[in-house]
Amino acid sequence: METVVELTHRFLDTGGIRMHVTEQGQGYPVVFCHGFPHTSFVWHRQLAAVAAAGFRGIAPDLRGYGRTDAPADVAAYTNEAVIGDLLALLDDIGAEKAVFVGLDFGAQLVWELSLRAPERVDAVVVLNNPFSPRPPRAPSEFWTKAAQRHFLHLAYFQEPGVADAELAARPREFLARVYYSLSGDYHYLDTWKNPPGLGYLDVLPQAPELPWPWLSEAEFDTLATKFERTGFTGGLNWYRNLDRNWALTEAFAGAQVPVPTYFLYGENDPDMEGFSGRDPLAVLRANVPDLRAVVKVADAGHLVQLERTDAVDEFLTAALRDLGVGARVAP
Repeated sequence: METVVELTHRFLDTGGIRMHVTEQGQGYPVVFCHGFPHTSFVWHRQLAAVAAAGFRGIAPDLRGYGRTDAPADVAAYTNEAVIGDLLALLDDIGAEKAVFVGLDFGAQLVWELSLRAPERVDAVVVLNNPFSPRPPRAPSEFWTKAAQRHFLHLAYFQEPGVADAELAARPREFLARVYYSLSGDYHYLDTWKNPPGLGYLDVLPQAPELPWPWLSEAEFDTLATKFERTGFTGGLNWYRNLDRNWALTEAFAGAQVPVPTYFLYGENDPDMEGFSGRDPLAVLRANVPDLRAVVKVADAGHLVQLERTDAVDEFLTAALRDLGVGARVAP
């Protein structure tokens, strides 16, 4: 009879915030970092997969999300600050190193973690958001020009209180529409056909009724309930730190990723198409010397771990086997 590994929840003090962590399994730690507008729950299928493979899956609600504290100060949401939370998590479980998995903002986070603290990272597994070198100018210089021509969420999210109020007023509708628009079932860059000056719900497509082939009503309800309670300001504050993150990474200009890396992306992911340059895979290969695998998942979009769970689980567990970390003594 197959043993069912329980999912557990707990809190830890990172030295600055109280962070909620979801865990499943025992053994070597694999830490999952989500993006916007997600919580740790978007990794629940992968937690089960790594637990079944003999690892300890750990998915925190990153600061500003879910049951983790959401500081009032916008400047508290830098990658540097959140990396401090992740290192505190490793210290809390007594782990010298871990494998870190990231998507969306979580991908940017683990890329920067590999530069700031490579001694704590055995490898990174990144979905959809490839590494690229620090640009010569602040990110806002790029998006401000684009936002003069068409709607662009990067610009719309910058003014405190504006997007916060719009999205919090209709959280379930927003989540359904943004998850659908970012999936392989829609072409997200069609939102760019809209003029500047609109709200996000003005440009997002209507979503089909749930359940979807890749997302159940119960799963959606779990995500939506969290945002009905918290609103979206914590997550939006990550966008409001993009320039600050750039300023704080001056020392890493030209740096290459120094750890083993595994990269998977959805064929229809909008970040790969519209936000990662003209040839993101060439840039990735040029700046990640120990790039061990690159896999494209057909017909998948941004939430590839939900849209094509089997492919992501297989990729992830294969990467862990390739690293050989399962054979190490676990905390």
